[in-house]
Amino acid sequence: MIETEDMGVTRAAYDEVAEQYADFIHRQLLENPFDRGMIDAFAQLVAESGPGPVADIGCGPGRVTAHLAAAGFEVSGIDLSPEMIRLARAEFPELSFEVGPMERLPFADAALAGLVAWYSVIHIPPQRIPEVLTELARVVRPGGHALFGFQATDEPTGITEYDHKVALAYRWAPATFAETLAANGFRAVATLSREARANERTPHGNVLAVRV
Repeated sequence: MIETEDMGVTRAAYDEVAEQYADFIHRQLLENPFDRGMIDAFAQLVAESGPGPVADIGCGPGRVTAHLAAAGFEVSGIDLSPEMIRLARAEFPELSFEVGPMERLPFADAALAGLVAWYSVIHIPPQRIPEVLTELARVVRPGGHALFGFQATDEPTGITEYDHKVALAYRWAPATFAETLAANGFRAVATLSREARANERTPHGNVLAVRV
């Protein structure tokens, strides 16, 4: 796979701020009931669908990976940034983490019961999102679940550029993201739109989907 320019920019940006970023998000999952609720809903649906491994795609320092492991899942994390993976391995040495792009995942076809892409598709240019979703769909078994998180927009276009603190990012309207999923192997079963919390600059959205 040929590396795209945005991949290199994103990797370098997160490598540079890895420790500050890890400190900043350290308690977010504990303090945000919306995030925790959607991740726990995902976990319950995966558990109900039968046993199987789960992946945290774009895992960063591993906080969601660890949350899923604590819920009893066989879970691994993958991230583009070597520095993020270094931090994740240091904090959670009992878990499996690997450096790699989400465009080429180290899993066999239909190998996963589910995956989480928690704010990890936001730096991908919209024109490349279909190829990424196709790769994510490849590794999830039919009937498996996927959960996506992102900064949200209510612009009529459904997608807007976002001046993210680390690297250029894109905000999605949840309905637009759900439509894009439908064209690339998934069917949305739940969406969440919420206003910005006190420490956030934008609204946020989540889409919970099933692999068709």
